[in-house]
Amino acid sequence: FRYSLAIVHSLDLFCARSRLNCYTCAVEKSSISKKLEDRLSKRILLLDGAYGTAIQQYELNEDDFRGSLLAKHAKALLGNNDLLILTKPDIVQEIHESYLEAGCDILSTNTFSSTKIAQSDFDTEYLCKELNFQGAQLARRVADRFSSEKKPIFVAGSLGPTNRTASLSPDVNRPGFRNVSFDELYESYFEAMHALVDGGVDIFLIETIFDTLNAKAAIAAAHEVNNL
Repeated sequence: FRYSLAIVHSLDLFCARSRLNCYTCAVEKSSISKKLEDRLSKRILLLDGAYGTAIQQYELNEDDFRGSLLAKHAKALLGNNDLLILTKPDIVQEIHESYLEAGCDILSTNTFSSTKIAQSDFDTEYLCKELNFQGAQLARRVADRFSSEKKPIFVAGSLGPTNRTASLSPDVNRPGFRNVSFDELYESYFEAMHALVDGGVDIFLIETIFDTLNAKAAIAAAHEVNNL
């Protein structure tokens, strides 16, 4: 199980699908909330499974992660699973389809590490907007093919905790030191969420929480995105 914030309980905060700064935003958000509430009143909704372990089954190499887009990138990219949205979208699509065929109700995007903070280790932070937008669009297209009036499929924009913690020092000799600030986390999450909404997600999935301060930054960003 993934340790995640309860996204389908606090609908006003996390229902996100709409075009920003649009009159129809409130109407569409309300429609999604009602649809979610209706489904939840009847049965438990099933979230899809992990993407990292699913991707490992393909035994990809460095060239697969690079594709033609990042063929000359200076740093190694093996294991940066989110990049497959751009370099191997057929694999991400296949994983989406496999979870829907297994019966899930909520399909998450392959964007767990698509924040500037997480992507900075690979010097690919400049791709974050595109990763979130394209990742959301890919999941949306697949979800819409499987969705029906009887069983609607919802798309959740996945947001991981990043690879840094705002509450603890990474240096045992300097307990007061932090290698990331709340504002940096907030800005990173805000950018990712904005692009996820533009790509068509219904809800945000703030997942794998190991630092509540990181999670608070994500929640604050979600509030701001939904207020636009």
